[in-house]
Amino acid sequence: MTRRLQGRRAPARRKGKIIAIDGPAGVGKSTVGHLVAERLGYDFINTGEMFRALAWKAIAAGVPVEDLRAVAALAGRLKWEFRPTPERTLKTFIDGESVAPFLRDEGVSAASSAVAANPGVRRFMCRLQRRLGAAGAIVMEGRDIGTHVFPDAEHKIYLDADVDERARRRYRQLRASGAKARLQAVREAMLKRDLNDLKRKINPLSTASDAVVLDSTHLTLHEVAEKIIRMVRRNGGR
Repeated sequence: MTRRLQGRRAPARRKGKIIAIDGPAGVGKSTVGHLVAERLGYDFINTGEMFRALAWKAIAAGVPVEDLRAVAALAGRLKWEFRPTPERTLKTFIDGESVAPFLRDEGVSAASSAVAANPGVRRFMCRLQRRLGAAGAIVMEGRDIGTHVFPDAEHKIYLDADVDERARRRYRQLRASGAKARLQAVREAMLKRDLNDLKRKINPLSTASDAVVLDSTHLTLHEVAEKIIRMVRRNGGR
């Protein structure tokens, strides 16, 4: 069943908590978020997928990603749906079509940084993400979930790790998917992405003042997920 997008006003009572997971690229947010959501019976969404989906659509429609107004207008014209998998991960559909087969394309990955830095797009995505999570019972990961999208989230986690470890994780992920990759190139791309995220003028990557910071450099992602689950349950979450 597709998660119903709420209207402008949030429901008076949430069905569950909102768990916001922020952090830099390659730190394991998606894996951790999925594990936490599955254990709690929540939905999970990787908000980065939404920006990559729009980048793919812009390329397919011939809209230059550098044209800020055109890309923001395109985002508003599309029909956005978020359909859960059996594992409760919400997958993005645009105009009824799954975007999953296109998101790892090299051109889409390169274009997504420009799309994510577009102020109009970020405003649109923020509204969309707030509607998507308004009913609660959701784990949402990204760069500005706890600081901007849901500053009132019941649980905020900033997940971090040493850049070399993050690069190794992303490298293994790419190789496992069959993609060609060089570790040094992956590390350099990650550092560039970190810099872009930190210097972005609108909603840059930062740590919420009330977030729990978890360094996963020397932890498995399952261990990180267990820490978060214990934290949620200690504070009355299911």
